[in-house]
Amino acid sequence: MISLKADYAFKELFAHEKVRKQFLSDVLDIPLEQIKSVQMANPFLRRTFRRQKQGIMDIALVLNDNTKINIEMQVYRQKHYTQRKLYYLARMYTDDLMIGEKYKKLRRCISISLVDFELLPDTERYHSIYRLRDEAGRELTDLWEIHIIELGKELTGHRVDDWNRVFNATSQEEIDQIARQNGRMEDVAEVVRHMGLIRTLRWIYDDYWKAKRDRWDEDEYVRDEGIAIGKADATLQLLNTLGEVPSDLIDRIKPERNTELLDRWHLSAARADSIERFREKENI
Repeated sequence: MISLKADYAFKELFAHEKVRKQFLSDVLDIPLEQIKSVQMANPFLRRTFRRQKQGIMDIALVLNDNTKINIEMQVYRQKHYTQRKLYYLARMYTDDLMIGEKYKKLRRCISISLVDFELLPDTERYHSIYRLRDEAGRELTDLWEIHIIELGKELTGHRVDDWNRVFNATSQEEIDQIARQNGRMEDVAEVVRHMGLIRTLRWIYDDYWKAKRDRWDEDEYVRDEGIAIGKADATLQLLNTLGEVPSDLIDRIKPERNTELLDRWHLSAARADSIERFREKENI
């Protein structure tokens, strides 16, 4: 079985309205009977000027209440993934508003990302939901909503668990077992069963080019990570010439990944005549 994380298989799965309805019902906690329709929309975000960056969404949907939804599958780690999602959300929100039109035309927009890497290390939950709220938790508006589903984290007993299992499945048998235990997933199992071997070559072809595009962002992340590690090590080497570097200072410098800050520390360490003077100047 081709993994449902594969670009073409992912899009093929959501080409079926019953699957789209069940997925949105489970993820957004909407009663299934309230979802009258989920129409596929143009995934290309309209450019308003020639040099504006083109946005291409994996899956663009419109609910029967005109809510706009973007669903993305991301297998490879990207350095600026959060910024990318906010860019897409902002473009979705403003895409339909023309000159002279009133702001009340702007529609609710929801972004759902399924990621096969750890994007949010500060939480153990695999499904995180973000909305616009103040510091006391009072909601400003429900017009923007972001869902992050991390496929590698431990399940929590929520109704989204089986979707996590489906996307991590490696065989038809696994998906059939999920469907037997959860009747809501029967349409998913049926769709996967009928995808067929004939599409395999196209999946591989499409995924090859998607992987090449994703690799650019992945390489940037790895390259910048290596540069930051090198700058941190170089700073510590300079400080070692001034005496024994305290462990708390090592623990502060070594994991730092802000290259601009590391450049400043490196220059400061080169000019310092003692570790104490370095700490005093950099306040660390």
